[in-house]
Amino acid sequence: MYTFSSKLKTFSFILMAVGLLGIGYGFLSAPKDIQEVEKILAADEHGSHGAAHEEKAEASQKEAGHHESAEASHDAHKAAGHAEVSGANEHEKHLEHVLHQLQNKPWSAVYVACIFFLLLSMGVLAFYAIQQVAQAGWSPVLFRVMQGITAYLPAGSVVFFIILVLCGLHFNHIFVWLGEGVTDPKSPNYDAIIAGKSGYLNFPFWIVRAFIFLLGWNIYRHFSRKNCLAQDEANDDLYYKKNFKASAGFLVFFIVSESIMAWDWIMSFDPHWFSTLFAWYVFASFFVSGITTIALVTIYLKSKGYLEYVNNSHIHDLAKFMFGISVFWTYLWFSQFMLIWYANIPEEVTYFVTRIQLYNLPFFGAVVMNFVFPLLILINTDFKRLNWVVVMAGIVILLGHYVDFFNMIMPGTVGDKWFIGVPEIASILFFLGLFIFVVFTALTKSPLLAKRNPFIEESKHFHY
Repeated sequence: MYTFSSKLKTFSFILMAVGLLGIGYGFLSAPKDIQEVEKILAADEHGSHGAAHEEKAEASQKEAGHHESAEASHDAHKAAGHAEVSGANEHEKHLEHVLHQLQNKPWSAVYVACIFFLLLSMGVLAFYAIQQVAQAGWSPVLFRVMQGITAYLPAGSVVFFIILVLCGLHFNHIFVWLGEGVTDPKSPNYDAIIAGKSGYLNFPFWIVRAFIFLLGWNIYRHFSRKNCLAQDEANDDLYYKKNFKASAGFLVFFIVSESIMAWDWIMSFDPHWFSTLFAWYVFASFFVSGITTIALVTIYLKSKGYLEYVNNSHIHDLAKFMFGISVFWTYLWFSQFMLIWYANIPEEVTYFVTRIQLYNLPFFGAVVMNFVFPLLILINTDFKRLNWVVVMAGIVILLGHYVDFFNMIMPGTVGDKWFIGVPEIASILFFLGLFIFVVFTALTKSPLLAKRNPFIEESKHFHY
């Protein structure tokens, strides 16, 4: 049985505490009204702002010198008055828009970290189900590691569902299509495209879908683990067969729910845009993150003297999946980008124009972290058997796919006001601490070897 070390437990608590403090700071430091926004913008552009005022004052003096007649002066002042009113309205709208972006920043930081760790555990659950259905002979010695990681799914689901409900109750503005009046033709906020999608993108239907998906995933996770533990004490393979059938059914549910989830929880941040490849792209991102996490947790447990039957061949196979799915992710990234960029249809290409212009470093940096680095490191067979190489590659892959989620979500919520600062880092720390605490607590609840699995002997003696 695994024992959760006091040092690691304390470390997880520290991460959560520091994360909560940082998240709180992010919300408290966000501007509360347009007056604060105006001060922030003025501070950011103080030099150019002052120069603009001087030019404007100088131009006004010259203009006053040219207008000698009272009538001409009156007309000029009248026209200037109308221009000032119009300009003031536009300026106020701009300030309100920036206010929403800056207020969205801490919410978006929490959202990105929350969905990343939730889907990471979901990726592990999908990988576990695939191993069950494929009747894989190499992986049963890793099943309890996978079940430990998926133990985060219930906690992550609750936190994420609460965030979705708060979005629907207008605690934030991160989902544009949830804004007030966007589907009302009489409202100044009316958006014809969003209104056309309102039959699908409406809060009641959206939150019900989320509830069904999260519930379905957690039900499978609960019963698959229950059957696996029961199989340890059984005299036949009845519970293994139950798991096989449940896993096959789950994978059908998963592939449908994952596609819709990707549209609902990520693509709808840009409701004017869509991609038929998007669901596969999101899947590849969290699937490789999940497999990478299995490798990292396995290597950690192995270093502490556990998982005696896990050998270099098991690590090698996990590293092969890390390498292969990284290439698959890159294929989808390039296919989606190349087709849309080359077609150059304005309503489609704007998605990538925004990211290249405003998110240039994280956009292309994600490609380096998620493709170039794993390709160069993990293409070598010998490197796949070196724990320190796999750990190094794994950390870069996980950070890279966090950046990938950041790129998918932030442009639609904060626009050009992005920055990886205190709220973003604090959110990662909090959910990482929660993840470590839940996962390693779950690992203490049962033996780390599924001893009555029909393929356990093959897995024990697996060599590549």
